This record gives sequence, C-alpha cells and structure tokens, in this order.
Amino acid sequence: MENILTQTLVYLGAAVVSVPIAKRLGLGSVLGYLIAGVLIGPFALSLVGDQADVMKFAEFGVVILLFLIGLEVQPSTLWDMRKAIFGLGGAQVVGTALIIAAAALAFGLPWQTALAVGLVLAMSSTAIVLQTLDEKGLRQGPVGRAAFGVLLLQDLAVIPLFALLPLLAIGAPQHAAEAGGHGASLVSHLPVWAQTLSVLAAVAAVVGGGRYLVRPLFRFIAKARLREIFTASALLIVVAVASLMQTVGLSPALGAFLAGVVLAESEFRRELETDIEPFRGLLLGLFFMTVGAGVDLPLVARQPLTLVGLVLGLMVLKFLVMYGIARLFGAHKRGALAVATALAQGGEFAFVLLTFTVGAGVIGAQLAALLTAAIAVSMALTPVAMILYERVAALMDAAIPDVTPDTGDFDEGEPDIIIAGFGRFGQVTGRLLSANGFKSTVLDSDIEQIELLQRFGRRVHYGDATRLDLLRQAGADRARMLIVALDDREKTVELVETARKAFPNLTILARAWDRRHAYDLLSNGADAVERETFESALALGSTALQKLGFRAHRAHRAAAFFRRHDRRMFEELRPMWGQEEAYMLASRDAAQTMDRLLNADLHRMRPGDAGGAWDTASLDEELRERAQQEGAD
Repeated sequence: MENILTQTLVYLGAAVVSVPIAKRLGLGSVLGYLIAGVLIGPFALSLVGDQADVMKFAEFGVVILLFLIGLEVQPSTLWDMRKAIFGLGGAQVVGTALIIAAAALAFGLPWQTALAVGLVLAMSSTAIVLQTLDEKGLRQGPVGRAAFGVLLLQDLAVIPLFALLPLLAIGAPQHAAEAGGHGASLVSHLPVWAQTLSVLAAVAAVVGGGRYLVRPLFRFIAKARLREIFTASALLIVVAVASLMQTVGLSPALGAFLAGVVLAESEFRRELETDIEPFRGLLLGLFFMTVGAGVDLPLVARQPLTLVGLVLGLMVLKFLVMYGIARLFGAHKRGALAVATALAQGGEFAFVLLTFTVGAGVIGAQLAALLTAAIAVSMALTPVAMILYERVAALMDAAIPDVTPDTGDFDEGEPDIIIAGFGRFGQVTGRLLSANGFKSTVLDSDIEQIELLQRFGRRVHYGDATRLDLLRQAGADRARMLIVALDDREKTVELVETARKAFPNLTILARAWDRRHAYDLLSNGADAVERETFESALALGSTALQKLGFRAHRAHRAAAFFRRHDRRMFEELRPMWGQEEAYMLASRDAAQTMDRLLNADLHRMRPGDAGGAWDTASLDEELRERAQQEGAD
C-alpha cells in the first residue's frame, strides 16, 4: 500500500510541477507530461518502477481514450467521413508501411521483419495528436477531421494487424529463440492458426455481447437510478472486455475500442461518455508520463547517432508521405502541412505491436528496444514539431500578400457595401444583398477560404480589413455600409472602432458573438449588431415547440414574443453594461419576467385563435402593457 501511495505521489507531483511550466513556455501540456516522465523514469531519477512496470501502468490511459473514441464511431460517422477514413487513412497506412519497409530492406533486414517494422511504424499517436490539436484549436476544422480520419483507420487497422503479424513469423524463425517467455496469453501455446481463430472469436464475442447482453444490463442498472453504480458498470464493461482481449493476446486498448464501437449506437452512449470523460484527462497525462519514463536513456547514450537517424528518418518519411497523400486528396498546402506535421510520430499502439511481434518471433528484442526509444522520442518531439509548423504557417501568411494577385485590385466599380469576412456568416448576408441588386466588395484574410470561394466564382480580395489604407482602397469613403463578419472577436471590435473614426458617415453593421460582445461593438461605434446564433437558435426553438405538440401558429407567436422581449431587454440593460453586479441582477429579473410573460401569453391564446397568433404586429404594445402591469404588481 505504501509503495502504491508513493508512486501515485510521484506521478501527481511531477505532473503538477512540470505541466504548468511547459504551458507557460508555450510547449503544451503533452510535452510537459513527457519531460516529467523522463525525469522520474527508471533511467533518470528512478522515482518509479522499471520500464516494464511503467508501460503496464500506462495501458489503462489508452484503454479509456480508445473506448471514448470507439463511442464516436457510429456507422453514420464512418459513412460521412469515408473519404478521410478509408481513402486518406488507408492510403497513409499502406503508403507509409511500404516506404518504411523498403527503407528497412535497404538496411539489410529480412523482408518479413522489414514489413513488420513498416506496419508498426505506420501507426501514429491518437492520444498525443488529438490532445495537441485540441490545444492548438485545430480539432474541429478540416485539419482535425482529416487527422481524426487517419487515426481512426489506424485504430481499425490494428485488428487485422494482430492477426497478420504472427503469420510473418513463419518466414522469420531466426527470432524465435528471443521470444522465450512470451506466454502472457492463454492461447500463446497454440498454433498460429488457432491463435488467429481465438482472436476472431473474441472479437465476435465482444460484438455479440455488446449488442445483446450489455444493453439489457444497462437498462436494468438505469432503473436503480444510482449514478455511481452506472459509472462503475461502465468501467466494469471496459475492464472486462479489455481483459478478454488480453487473454487472447490482444491489446486491452483494442478491446476497449471495440466495446466503444459496439455501444456507439446505444441509447446510453452519451451517459457513458459523461461518466467516463473525467477519467480521461488524468489518465492520459499519466500515459504521457509513462511514455517519457519508458525512454531507455542508456541505449540512447550508447547509440545516439543511430537513434537520431531513426527519429529524424521516421518523422521525415511520415511527414512527406502524409503531405503528398493529403495534397492528392485535395487538401490545401497549409492544411496538408498541418496534418502531416501532426501525424509524423510513432504511436502508442506501436509499443503494443512491438511487444507482440517480439513474442511472435518477427522482430528481434534489440531492434524492438531501439524502435521503442525512437517512437517515444518522436512522440516527445510532436509538440515541438507543431510549434515549428505554427512558425512556418505564420511565415506563409506573411508572404501571401506578395504572391496573391488579387490584393488591392478593386475593379468592381463603386461598391454599395463592403463586407469584411466571408465565412459561414458573411456569405449568407452577402448573397442576400447581391440577390437584391446591391454591389459589394468582399475582404477576407483566410487564403484557403478565398481559394475555395473562387472555385464557386466568388470574387474575394485578400487583406486585413482592420488596415485603414485597405478600407480606403476598397471604397469605404464612398460606400453606404460596412458589414463586419470576422471570425475574430477582438479584430471585430478593432475594425468597428477604426472605421467609425475614419468614416463617420458610414453605416456599420457587425456580427457579435454574444450580448457582451454586442455591447462592446455598440460602444465602439457600430450602428447595429446581430448576435450570430440568436436567430438560428430561435428558429430551432420554434421547431422544437412544434415537435413537442404546439401548432405552427403558437410556436411562431412564442418565438416572436421571445424575440421582441429579448431585444427590448437588450436595450434596457445597455446602460448597465460595465456594472457587473447590477447587470447580473437585472438580467436575472429580465429572464424571470420573460418566463412569466410567455406563460401568460400561452394561457391567453384560445385554441382556435390561429389568426391572432400569426399576427404579431401588436406584440410590442402588449409587451409594454404587461411589463407595466408587472411593475405595478
């Protein structure tokens, strides 16, 4: 017990000290965890157990991560992302494996061993890539989708790899002697074909059990209405499936991933995610530390040049292959660069596959140890590589005005409107205005968005709209209106302030994120603002009311009532903006008033009064009267 507490204290203490420092230095939390692991590992300060113990301890972090990823792998997701998963991901695995295998053959390895090395090193780190993309804000965009598709295919590819890799041992008997002692699984003494059948039977048991046994079990437990028991049951399922897979010689993380996939269509999916999510962050941090602790520093010291060559060769080869494949699949240069950089390292499954191939006699133990160190170092270098990518991307952005022929060439004539920002918000506004005969000049600073819009025949000028000289050149001193639809909150405020001072007669309409941002924009000179999600959320709410049984006219009136009251409250609360306490109290009172007024209006409407519900012209007067009555009461 004392040893467990000591180990826990060491891991938690190292994380608490190293990660905030790494974040302050701009290195990211992943690199902080890895550095902490190297320092406390058996080859540095030796505050934790040896490498084998550390890697066993690391496994459950990946188990939880892969289970959560599996929960997201619904058939509809696979179909929607089929190009990224089966196209981009399949090409990456096959291309990378073949090129690395060819390089290994050139260094004199047998073809069976070379192919196994290629397949193992084709894997990238799901844990590190997703964590890094989250921190860089790239997870939800095209870069994140492409990277997730490739990682998902890699995770799926592990299933056939566990069945395929032992078959390579048939032609590679020279390592069989090194495999002694590999008897951790109950089927390791069986012939290769029997082991393969055992693996397939275990996978079938997980799929069948998840579909026909686990759901009834969760329904039974859910009736008890004890959340902690539901959480314990979710962890029980994960651990049980992982143990089953380990029994047949597969990775526990692979079993957890399969369990997640099976439960992805379950009605309990969201509850499972919510219950297990809190474990993910801490366990992933522990996993990263164990990866750092697993770096064999004496081996690095004995063969530094070999290790450096392996790491650089691995990362450069994977980068070039991924970049080329991404470009072939239509990615822009910057997006392809980001995806290739993110996926250039080895992966956590590589550690499991290396152990598996050594036990099967496909890869020698000494080569496996060297590859393990190279993979760990490449994972540690991933945050650094992403920092370098950001520097290169910044240089690319700085160079764009010099190579973009459309910059400053405003030849559309006298514009009625200037639109700054032509993303998902600005496009809708611009198309509406153009369809009604108004001429507009469009500015945007996202070169990938500009190239995409140009394919559809839209004329968009590259440039930073906050530059006063660019606004003048675009015709702001002659235009009737400026519409600010930028994706950056601070730049939106800056542009509104700049334009108001330079062009006092220009009408300025601005996109706001929320009510606070809207007040900032109005105080800096905007004539009118529109909160970007307000109308769409209101429309969805009206649809929800109809789906819940309201007639269309009732839902329409409720939405109109809400809109008018919210906008009236927006104006009434505006003078209080900046007085935090008074503003919060007034906002709460306004929300309560809204609820009472909506409820009163609902009961006032007669079932057959459809015409009155569609007629919302009198709502402003009704709102004033009812507000006065509220105040009198």
